[in-house]
Amino acid sequence: MSTVLMWFRNDLRLHDQPALHAALTSGATHLMPVVCQPPVNQATRWGFARVGAHRRAFVAAALRDLGARMAAQGNPLQVCHAAPATALPALARAVGATTVVCEDIAAPYEQAEVAALRAAGLQVRTVWHSSLLQPADMPWPASDLPGVFTTFRQMVERAGITPPAPLTAPGALLPPPAVSADVLQTLGAGQGAVTAGVDAGNAAGQDTRSSFPYGTPACDGGETAALAHLAQYLARKLPHSYKATRNGLKGFHYSSKFSPWLATGALSARQVFADLTTFEREHGANDGTYWLWFELLWRDYFRLLHRQHGAALYRAQGLSALPLAPHNTPGFERWCQGRTGEPLVDAAMRELAATGYLSNRLRQVAASYLIHELHGDWRAGAAWFESLLVDYDLYSNQGNWLYIAGRGTDPRGGRRFNPVKQAQEHDADGSYRRLWGTL
Repeated sequence: MSTVLMWFRNDLRLHDQPALHAALTSGATHLMPVVCQPPVNQATRWGFARVGAHRRAFVAAALRDLGARMAAQGNPLQVCHAAPATALPALARAVGATTVVCEDIAAPYEQAEVAALRAAGLQVRTVWHSSLLQPADMPWPASDLPGVFTTFRQMVERAGITPPAPLTAPGALLPPPAVSADVLQTLGAGQGAVTAGVDAGNAAGQDTRSSFPYGTPACDGGETAALAHLAQYLARKLPHSYKATRNGLKGFHYSSKFSPWLATGALSARQVFADLTTFEREHGANDGTYWLWFELLWRDYFRLLHRQHGAALYRAQGLSALPLAPHNTPGFERWCQGRTGEPLVDAAMRELAATGYLSNRLRQVAASYLIHELHGDWRAGAAWFESLLVDYDLYSNQGNWLYIAGRGTDPRGGRRFNPVKQAQEHDADGSYRRLWGTL
């Protein structure tokens, strides 16, 4: 008997799961699927939780759904409340395993997790599968990624690069190995531990003002709801109106709302693209369907940027030689609390704190205000978004904050949004600001 550990990270699904496919075809006779949850009290350098209540609740829902799907195939997901460097070597010893298969994540914290497992003597096979396009299919080596997104997009389109077809969910899983209940208890493992530290009755997830009420069945965090949402979005032909409505500030239907499920991996970008391609074939393409491809390419660009620059993207200066401003701690606190005195920014920050969600337009406006008006440290803002957003994506979050701060690859040296002008253009009647009590 041989066992392989399948470590789920930001890929909480069974469809289009190359890492799981690699584990199932590794030659092992048994599979132990496991996920490691960060401690609830893990704090950032800025003094607040790295993973806040909204994100914990949404991820917990994704894990419940994944666990149920795997249990239906006879191999329940083990959820450990211990660091990977503690949990995975202990489980490997308990079941006689030497190999871990997992998603490859090109960020320093996540790379360090893998390095710690290898230092503990485990063989770790990482599989890259979070992007739409395969890095190996790009018409340049990783070190030569274009420094401007538009150039990247044009080169991809001219080269005719298309994503691989998504993998179907496995029809069967390998059986689980026998493991001592004492070992699982020591690691806080088990399906029942999924909701530890999460208020199952979290009313914030059902806030009627929210553009993504994650506590309702339609916005549940799991793969089941993700695939159902994708199907209904296409059935209602909403891709055709995406470009015209994507800058909305409130409501469920102004944007695709794919991002929460893409962020946890409950939905695969390749599955979205495959279904969108079928939609275009049956109903026609237009600016709206193209713009969904455009946004998925932006998502890929930030992933490839991480593969190119890695830890440099997490330095205070980023990739720039711009001087560093001292952090405005009182201003940052007012920004977090929605008390800056700028009505649109305050409304945005109140929505974020209350619901864990914020429109893309308002994320840009709020980030710009912290950086360019309050002279706050962009890293503090990025950490606040990481803590609160249900659709936190480490690649896109870091990339977008660098972009606004002018510390990424964009040649314009930052993006400054005038909140008064933005309110006039996107909230002319004041309805959004009134909704969040700032008018």
